[in-house]
Amino acid sequence: MHIVVDDLAGPEIAEFLDGHVREMRSITPPESKHAFDLDALRKPGVTFWSMLDAQVIVGCGALSRLTAEHAELKSMRTASNRKRSGVASLLLSHIIGEAGRTGFTRVSLETGSADFFEPARKLYEKFGFGYCEPFGDYRPDPNSVFMTKALDLRAGSNA
Repeated sequence: MHIVVDDLAGPEIAEFLDGHVREMRSITPPESKHAFDLDALRKPGVTFWSMLDAQVIVGCGALSRLTAEHAELKSMRTASNRKRSGVASLLLSHIIGEAGRTGFTRVSLETGSADFFEPARKLYEKFGFGYCEPFGDYRPDPNSVFMTKALDLRAGSNA
């Protein structure tokens, strides 16, 4: 498996992300859906990675710059047939490392509060994310949970 910066030009990643947005729409009320679509992921300040296994997309994730020091984790997704196989951990570790190398001192995220999102919350907790108040343009929402992680640039961003 390998992780690559993805320019989002291929039909495979478009289909993979469309599945993500469709799944989020089926679980989350429209006013609480914060998943980026392809156009939002292509904007300046967003870096997107795909994880490939034999050229098949098995996961993805992105960082969106909020400020010079603070980034938001976006579009984390693992292929349904690869859940609980280590893909998300490898990808999250890579993204956190890249955030630190880029100079970010904090990474935050929004995820769902429903039971469906519990495995994601547990993953983020395992990587040192703690619960926090809404950040950026987010507002309190009973369907959302907000998490953040301070990065220690001296320690390779795993504070």
